[in-house]
Amino acid sequence: MSTPLLQVNNLGKSFGGVKAVDGISFDLSPGELLALIGPNGAGKTTTFNMVNGQLRADQGSILLKGQELLGRKPRDIWRQGVGRTFQIAETFASLTVVENVQMALLSHDDLLMSMWRRAANHRRDDALALLDQVGMKAQADRPCNVLAYGDVKRVELAVAMANSPKLLLMDEPTAGMAPKERNELMALTKDLVIQRGMAVLFTEHSMDVVFAYADRMIVLARGRLIAEGKPLEIRDHPKVQEVYFGTGKTFEKSKA
Repeated sequence: MSTPLLQVNNLGKSFGGVKAVDGISFDLSPGELLALIGPNGAGKTTTFNMVNGQLRADQGSILLKGQELLGRKPRDIWRQGVGRTFQIAETFASLTVVENVQMALLSHDDLLMSMWRRAANHRRDDALALLDQVGMKAQADRPCNVLAYGDVKRVELAVAMANSPKLLLMDEPTAGMAPKERNELMALTKDLVIQRGMAVLFTEHSMDVVFAYADRMIVLARGRLIAEGKPLEIRDHPKVQEVYFGTGKTFEKSKA
């Protein structure tokens, strides 16, 4: 197995007397999709926000290629090669598809505050190349506010790729999407992981997506890591079955 890109060790965060994340540890290697799952309140979003720098951890360590991320601001972490997509896609609705990506490139090049530079004049060819990778080049000059939601998600993915991320965090990437759109987006993500040799950590409530595309899974419950392994191992794990469905039920039965 390759050297881990991301190493999370004894990570913890409390809010008042509640331990939202309680000493979890896991690794993530290049070329790997790791699903972070668990019931509501398990600590998934808190974990994401600590890796991304939006929350400061109370304890532990987060290493990206051996460099500590704890204590750094989200923008600094982004510059280290960590991208992120959100449960509700975030794009500039009034800008065109290509201008959204160009804005991300301006930010990457530390030119976002240079108001005399319009997004439309900045690295258009590079922006189009990113859109081509996500299947949106043909719609480059359309405003984002006329796109179907699945296409907005693709634009968001292109924006997230603007800093050539080593690690991509995807928070509920298929939320609000139809089954066909979900599978197309995750298949595209898997292709990008292979092509770029990056790693993806994603949360997801759709178990069909998780089992179809995750290389490994980690399961949280009440802030603690209760299981880790390949999808088939997690599917048959008794503690996971109990936490999700109650004793005696299975993932397969839950789909009926």
